[in-house]
Amino acid sequence: MRKLALIFLIIFLSANFIQSKVRLGNDKLIKEYFYLIESKNIGVIANHSSVLENGEHLIDYLFKTKKVKIISAFGPEHGFRGDAPAGEKIETSIDERTGIKVYSLYGKTNKPTSEMLKGIDVLIFDIQDVGARFYTYISTLYLCLESAAENKIQFIVCDRPNPIGGEKVDGPILKQEFKSFVGIAPIPVQHGMTIGELALYFNDLIESEKNIRADLIVLQMENWKRNQLFDKTELNWIKPSPNIVKLETALVYPGTCLFEATNISEGRGTHSPFLQIGAPFINNHELIEELKKLNFNSVDIQTVQFVPVDIPGMSINPKFENQTCNGILIKVKDPENFYPVQFGLALVSMLRKLYPDDFKINTKRMNLLIGDDNITVLLISGTDFQIIVNLYQNELNQFKQIRNKYLLYN
Repeated sequence: MRKLALIFLIIFLSANFIQSKVRLGNDKLIKEYFYLIESKNIGVIANHSSVLENGEHLIDYLFKTKKVKIISAFGPEHGFRGDAPAGEKIETSIDERTGIKVYSLYGKTNKPTSEMLKGIDVLIFDIQDVGARFYTYISTLYLCLESAAENKIQFIVCDRPNPIGGEKVDGPILKQEFKSFVGIAPIPVQHGMTIGELALYFNDLIESEKNIRADLIVLQMENWKRNQLFDKTELNWIKPSPNIVKLETALVYPGTCLFEATNISEGRGTHSPFLQIGAPFINNHELIEELKKLNFNSVDIQTVQFVPVDIPGMSINPKFENQTCNGILIKVKDPENFYPVQFGLALVSMLRKLYPDDFKINTKRMNLLIGDDNITVLLISGTDFQIIVNLYQNELNQFKQIRNKYLLYN
């Protein structure tokens, strides 16, 4: 009897383990919804993160099946196979593994043209996002969706987790005048949505602006919960881009990416980008003492020195190359209570107050990243971060109400 009970316990635990693992939209495409693309001419918008449960790249699988005709592929920033450094323009090429033509959407054009889409019946989008507005993969999603609507091509999104969770929503809403490739839509810096949920929202935005909409299908995940960070999904972490090295990097990225609009190193040129920031003129002990007064208890902050250098595949010509930078190393100890946008704003504001003669903010660049010129003005003046946070709460609450319509997961 005890033996039988043990067997039932093992079966129960195994079932719960299997149920807890997240199934991605691409896995459901090939196993349950293949009929949507079978015998059709397809285009695939993908990168190195576009892998199936068995570790095989989606396009490699589709190419092998011979049950679809892949007309062309499209690659975002960092390239179709994900090996180009940030900001490096990419040319259209031929994929070495499959011989398929790959159009770059991070070169001469960011949006597929009618000529590029010629002969395609269905476009498939399968790229891992990180949950921040200025991450360019979601801009690629928007523009591809818009092009699909204009050319009457069906659009399938294979949904994936928001690695930093789907509950936390924070930051200013992008103003229309600052719409760019690092801010494509009126969403906050940390949007708390999956790539599929964003696609649903973007499709409505496109319809409101252009009176057209794509024939959109979102293949939902299974077993993903809004409060899940990526490390709870049982999925393998694949760097979404060369400098988002690990989940902890993604957790701080919505805040420390703001330093790309300053003369402070955001850690590029080191193996801990975005987890450390610094500059030769910073007194890091002084900075930490001031930050302690703000009670960011969800993170540990340590002093650090680093020397940015060229790192092939990660960073070319980083700020303060070959110079010693004094700064801080950020370790998130309580992700649930860590608000990266607020932390980033506090850090920028604090540095501006401490080093008014040395610390510079590029106004144009900051406007694009933060999405609101009023906040840029306050950051330049060294305004207390809590005043800034309070300033955008009303519009953030309005967005949360809009967002509810598009949420697919509890």
